[in-house]
Amino acid sequence: MSKNQITLLHCVSSFLLAAVVVSVNSTSPLVGVHPLDEKYFESDIIRCKDGSKSFFRDRLNDNFCDCLDGTDEPGTSACPNGKFYCRNIGSSPKFVYSSRVNDRICDCCDGSDEYEGSVRCPNTCIMGGNLNYVYKPRTDRKSIDRQLGSSRTGLNELKTTMNLQDMVKNLQGMKLFFVLQLVLIGFLVILWMIRYRVRSKRRRYLLNNIPPYRSVN
Repeated sequence: MSKNQITLLHCVSSFLLAAVVVSVNSTSPLVGVHPLDEKYFESDIIRCKDGSKSFFRDRLNDNFCDCLDGTDEPGTSACPNGKFYCRNIGSSPKFVYSSRVNDRICDCCDGSDEYEGSVRCPNTCIMGGNLNYVYKPRTDRKSIDRQLGSSRTGLNELKTTMNLQDMVKNLQGMKLFFVLQLVLIGFLVILWMIRYRVRSKRRRYLLNNIPPYRSVN
């Protein structure tokens, strides 16, 4: 085999390898689609779910919004009303707004919302669990400060709520204490009044039954 043939064979193999890589890494047109809706997108002409109009299948996820409800762009951020479906195998699937697709923030625990590859999202889905860990890398200092500020605000609000709850509980306890004191005072007053009446009756009885004084000559 000549040197030119070897070079040509090497070029052809490199081209085929690149084509395979591109075909593997290419995004499926059904990205972001719920499994139950996959049959809805099988026909060549697809109707918007709001019934406004129809579009050809090759316009599905073409990064151009044809339907106002985002039916044609479940896997891109072209439609503001679209929703992206995170499969999250091993955890709980969920929908996220299409505006979060390929925004360099990992919203799906399987990282499927960042399929362009500009950000590497680790798969944090927990096998057999229902917990979703959202990995959101922030590169700018302002974003970090905003996150810290929101966290501190949330903690302060939580502390304020807990303090208010403690105050309410304390007030309820003091109210119950005062009520018990009033009941006890009322009971003592009633007891004193009963004793006073009994003594008054006894005194009257004694006064009425004292024999008259007689002088002895």
